[in-house]
Parts: sequence; C-alpha cells; structure tokens
Amino acid sequence: MSMTTPPGWYPDPGTPLLERWWDGTAWTGHTRAAGRSAEPPPAPTVPLGAVAPPDRPRGRGPVAVVAVVTAVLVTALVAGVIVLNGGDDGEPAAAATPTRGATTTAPTRAPGTAPPPSPSDDPNVLVDQLNGITLPVLPGWEKAQSKIDGLPTIQTRGTFDCPGDPGAFCHHATVTTRTPTRTDLKTAEALARHDIADAAEDAFGKDGLDRERYGGLVSHREARSASVVVAGRTGYLVRWSVRTGAGSGGYVESLAFPSSVGSESMILVRFAVDAGTGAPPLAVLDRITAGIRVLGGRENGGVGSSVAPPAP
Repeated sequence: MSMTTPPGWYPDPGTPLLERWWDGTAWTGHTRAAGRSAEPPPAPTVPLGAVAPPDRPRGRGPVAVVAVVTAVLVTALVAGVIVLNGGDDGEPAAAATPTRGATTTAPTRAPGTAPPPSPSDDPNVLVDQLNGITLPVLPGWEKAQSKIDGLPTIQTRGTFDCPGDPGAFCHHATVTTRTPTRTDLKTAEALARHDIADAAEDAFGKDGLDRERYGGLVSHREARSASVVVAGRTGYLVRWSVRTGAGSGGYVESLAFPSSVGSESMILVRFAVDAGTGAPPLAVLDRITAGIRVLGGRENGGVGSSVAPPAP
C-alpha cells in the first residue's frame, strides 16, 4: 500500500457529505461535515482497518468498513484455531506474521533447493518427448550428440572406419525412435513388416549424405518375427540378417507398438547392429526393448499384454 498521502481530512469514500481523517497509514473512525476548517481529530483510536488511500477510494462507505473489520476478525479467528490445534505432527503451528498490503503464497519447494532433475538430464535414459517413452542407455552406449534426421538416438561409444567408405565413421550399433509416417497401417505387425526394408536401407544402405558406408545391401533373410510386450503394450518386431557389399553385414530390426498415451498412435523403434569385431551381442536388442518405459510411468497395459517378452 502506498504511504505517500499525508495525514489529514479527506472526503469520505462512501459518504460525500462527510470528511474522514486519514492518519497517513489508514482511515480512522473520525468523521466531520465536509467543508469545515482543517483541525486535527481527537486522540487516535483503533483504526477501522487498512483501506485504499484517499486518492484511490474504494468500497461503499460504512458497509465496506464493516466488511473489512469482519474479514480481519474472521482471519484472526481462523489463525487462532490453527495455532491452538497445531500441525499434523502434534507440534504447534507457527503463526504467520501479517504484512500490510502483501499476499503470502506457499512456495512449491524450499528456498535455495534445486528443482527435481528431468529425465532428459539422466545420462542413463533417452527421452522421446514426442512419443512419450524412454529408452535405457546401457553401459558402453551413449546418447547421440547429433544426427542428420534429428531423431532420438542411442549408439555404442566409439567409432570405426566404415568398411565401404573409409572416410566415414560408423558405430557398431544404433537405436532410433520415431513416429510412423504411414497412418493406414493399423496393426503393429503390419507396420513392422512394412518398415523393415526402410530400416535396412537406412542402417546399411545409403546414408543421409548419399554414402554407401557398407558397400550397399546385397541380400537379407528374416531372422526373427514375434509379438512382444513393450512398455505394457503389445507390439511386434521383425528382424533381418543382412549381407553387405563390404564388411561383415549385420542385423536390423523394426519394432512397432501402440503408445500408452493420447490417441495410442503407433511408435517405431529401429535397431541396427553390425556383425564385425567389437559389435555387441544380439541380446542387447532384447534388453533395450525390455527397458522401454512410458514417460512418467503411466503404463496401463493393453490387449495381449500377457505375451511374455523375450528373455534378456
């Protein structure tokens, strides 16, 4: 509240024919007929309450004053009951010290403490905000610092010269998550079977810079296809073994499953593991699949969610 208005007689905000004494801080209970010569009021009494200064009158005369006094008394009564009753732990609750013109808001956390960490800050978790899932970052793996397509990606640490293009660098294994572009494929199996060829080309064919890092795809065979539970939802995976023009070839997998949030649209996860020296075992694909979680832990199961996931 502003303290700039000096003490004196001013028009009563609620009764224009009267003047009321402003003591520099609040209205007092002293009134007089308007137009009388300025004179100080009798000895001060308890003010009727803090209201707006004369240059910004509020309220409707005596009714507003009574309302202010009533509100102050009710607030004091409630505060007294709280102090007498104490907190939930049996200790007396500390009485708050009122501040004129101030509104007290309970803090959401203790002053000086840091906010809780975001899952995105955890080096052991990859967060796909768009699709509402997280993937585990296993020992020996890392989040990708950059990728041409900008998709959430984890990859094995370290690189080696790509066998088909020694000027390029390859990782032994990568995993990416994405939202499917095909919306007409309504089942996880249909989506995974449709996507696997694109996944193989993306991993072992030409990359985003039109380089054939593995000398191009030569042939493939289906190594595995099965229903699988992912983040509490029934999905489907298709895995190919691929031969390449250079190097030892490898494996690629498309995993499709419905989201547990929103409209339950499909999510695609692509895996690629080369078969050369230093590559991780294929079991790592199943470990990552088993570790996929709904962001925020809102897993709710789904039709067929009793399908046993593959052993890690």
